[in-house]
Amino acid sequence: MFTFTVQLSDVDRGVYEELDLRLARHPSETTEFMVTRMLAYCLEYQEGIAFSDGGVSTSDEPAVLVRDLTGQLTAWIEVGAPASDRVHRGSKRAGRAAIYTHHDASRVLELLDGKKIHRAEHIPLYSFAPDFIESAVAEVKRRNAVTVSIMERHLYFDINGTSLETPVIEHRFR
Repeated sequence: MFTFTVQLSDVDRGVYEELDLRLARHPSETTEFMVTRMLAYCLEYQEGIAFSDGGVSTSDEPAVLVRDLTGQLTAWIEVGAPASDRVHRGSKRAGRAAIYTHHDASRVLELLDGKKIHRAEHIPLYSFAPDFIESAVAEVKRRNAVTVSIMERHLYFDINGTSLETPVIEHRFR
């Protein structure tokens, strides 16, 4: 179990929150995936957001999801390099889908290119500067104090006193 006490300041969207996140890391989940999952949660933060119940081990849900007050799924947020059928299913089930990756974005797009994905042209794939995730992972402890600031889709990230920054790069399917 990893805890992240997050001071979130998303100037682009006017979101300012203090979050206490507890992330159980599944045995098959890398720390890179876990950090990207936590960042996706922060970058997508809104009322109704949650980590999926089963996390990475659940094939029926994405890593992060958003439900409205009625329980209706409104956003399907994948992490890593998801299979095309998961992205397709999520795009059909939710009003919006997105992918956050810690892998080479061009490789992820290549893997998904030409596959049947519902409304693929409307699904953003977000990535970070090379080595950003690896630098963040090097600072992860069981208990973490984190500041996440977003301004003009640029991420300023402080974890346990180490400051990092990266653009949040948006890619689109062809």
